[in-house]
Amino acid sequence: MAMQQRHGTARPGGRTAQVRQAVLDAASELLEGHGFGKLSLDLIARRSGVHETTLRRRWRTVEGIVADLLELHKSTLPAPDTGSFREDLHALARVILKFLDSQRNRHLVEGMVAAAARDPSLAEAIGDTYTARIEQVTELVNRAMERGELGPDTDAAAVIAALSAPFYYRLLITHRPLDDEVAHFSAEAAYHAAMAGAFSVPGAETPVAG
Repeated sequence: MAMQQRHGTARPGGRTAQVRQAVLDAASELLEGHGFGKLSLDLIARRSGVHETTLRRRWRTVEGIVADLLELHKSTLPAPDTGSFREDLHALARVILKFLDSQRNRHLVEGMVAAAARDPSLAEAIGDTYTARIEQVTELVNRAMERGELGPDTDAAAVIAALSAPFYYRLLITHRPLDDEVAHFSAEAAYHAAMAGAFSVPGAETPVAG
């Protein structure tokens, strides 16, 4: 059975990188100025200078372009290492707040959610991306377990997910401001829940330091 081709990878080589960059730059600028709801292949084609038929051939839909834009914006999240689990959580919360403080990044997140809802084939890829981002910073939880601050059966990914969730709830559901308050309370809530054993997984082993 042939492997399904990913969005934006239809004709590798040649002018691919230049065309891709022009299209994704245009999509990013339009997201910042107008949001996902007004994004269209026609607008992206006009802004990028790339013919709409090329967009349809390589990405097929606006959702495909947004998914490719997510790939371009992948970044390694720093895993804070202050020597204190509580302070690490607060530092990470500030990193998330800084990322979402950008209107372009907020619209990108909103676009990803809309893209996943409209195109189920993208939902898994977007979910995998966020799972990978969570895993990047679980090291701060692992270090807390190694130091004895947390029980060895703590689910590190669950701690990070709990810290992140309030930001996205405000952004996507309640549309309340993203500010220092949500950063503080999300970090405190994740800290106290973890210390109380809320994220314990029976049978889990203490991570081995690398």
